[in-house]
Amino acid sequence: MPATIQLDFVTRDRLPLVCCLIAFILTFFVTRTIVRYIRRHADSDAPRKWWQPRNIGHGSLHIHHVVIGVILVMVSGISMVTLAVSGGVPEFTVASIFFGIGAALVLDEFALILHLSDVYWAEDGRTSVDAVFTAVAVAGLLILGFNPLSFFDVGIWRGDPSVIVRATVVVVAVLTLMLAVVVLLKGKVWTGLVGMFITPLLVIGAIRLSRPHAPWARWRYTTRPRKMRRALERERRLRRPIVQAKLWLQDAIAGMPKFPDDAAVDEELDREIHAAPAPRDRAAHDDGPPRDQEAAA
Repeated sequence: MPATIQLDFVTRDRLPLVCCLIAFILTFFVTRTIVRYIRRHADSDAPRKWWQPRNIGHGSLHIHHVVIGVILVMVSGISMVTLAVSGGVPEFTVASIFFGIGAALVLDEFALILHLSDVYWAEDGRTSVDAVFTAVAVAGLLILGFNPLSFFDVGIWRGDPSVIVRATVVVVAVLTLMLAVVVLLKGKVWTGLVGMFITPLLVIGAIRLSRPHAPWARWRYTTRPRKMRRALERERRLRRPIVQAKLWLQDAIAGMPKFPDDAAVDEELDREIHAAPAPRDRAAHDDGPPRDQEAAA
């Protein structure tokens, strides 16, 4: 009787680890393939199709894929700590403590990872403080019982497996994600982040004016100078106290505690608040409305 080989080591308990290993290997090879493709076509002047890989950047800042990796590791780590098992497993609690220590060490150097330069004590080093604020806010909301996936955790989803009910839940989830995308396109990052836990904030953020530098303003306000001016005026009026508090808190945490003067606040406002440029296809046909920031200030 021929011997049979049984893969007993792939048990249900080890399935997450197996999936993690497979995802790790596939992602490594796909990433290497994409990077090599981008490098091979880096010097080409030929226009690229929308589906062709290209470098990710914002202005002069080149965002390396390690940034995406850090964000995914943080999101998945917090998700596993929150949802994987109950708090009665001491080994998992110890592992979560080490994850928290490692996450703090990584996010404290997030600005270095983003800029690939030692900007720890520079102004760009404030990005690390922003990353820590984001992690603390998300963890705090989870501790308070808010769940961004709560629409899948309600009794109606588990108690009624009918197609109509589950389809309704999925539609609500998709609409929620679409609202979050609109809010993010309007430049309201914190509203979108917290709104994933508190849905009414997404509705408010989607209805209100876009921030003037956001993609939504670039697409919708460049031919509506009155709306762009309102966005600029509102941004300067409402953002001043927030910028002042943010600068003081960032400098206090970063190790350079000082209360910002009006010049520092104005400089930060000038850097953060500006009218979005017109889309390229529209700018090719006309110059668009004037972006008079001084008149809007």
